[in-house]
Amino acid sequence: MIKILIVEDEEPIANLIRMNLVKAGYQCETAFDGEAAADAISERTFDLILLDIMLPKLNGYEVLEYAKSVDIPVIFLTAMGETQQKVKGLRLGAEDYIAKPFEIAELLARVETVLRRCHKTQRKLHLLNIDIDTDSHTVMQEGEEVDLTTKEYELLLFFLRNKNRALYRETIYENVWGGEYSGTGRTVDLHVQRLKKKLGLEEHIVAIYKVGYRLEC
Repeated sequence: MIKILIVEDEEPIANLIRMNLVKAGYQCETAFDGEAAADAISERTFDLILLDIMLPKLNGYEVLEYAKSVDIPVIFLTAMGETQQKVKGLRLGAEDYIAKPFEIAELLARVETVLRRCHKTQRKLHLLNIDIDTDSHTVMQEGEEVDLTTKEYELLLFFLRNKNRALYRETIYENVWGGEYSGTGRTVDLHVQRLKKKLGLEEHIVAIYKVGYRLEC
């Protein structure tokens, strides 16, 4: 299982991030200051670090040096949205940078992108009686391969990584299709209906009135 270290001195924010990452299937640990983060990095193995910049004891830039020494990718999480801070973090070796406040769906998408880029993604995923191999992009259900289109496959992964969370249609569209949602087309609805039918998920992918959909499992 992918293990993520969350380094954030504001405990409510750290706990919210942890709760959502755990729901998405990740194993998480939290550290509330830079020294605790450095200790954790030196003592245990992580696949990714979500790292605030303004921390007690050691700041995020100093913690980044510990992470780089053991080749752990880092995403900076910070309220400091200035371009100078962003550029400094990226130049020092961070993989990505997200300014607070942020949407959880965006955070999850960026986490997955960095893990995939750094070859640290979970290769085997499971949902009910469905097995997904992210290396071969194959979906098996009770031993039989299910033929999904590229967008149906990406939609399934997005639901799985956001299970039990209400997802707006625009959030789904922007993360699966990569463009801006117009609010008028039925692309999302049609793909969701086909995905539900192919995998027998009619009772698990539920429509939410005036919002979008939620994968319940």
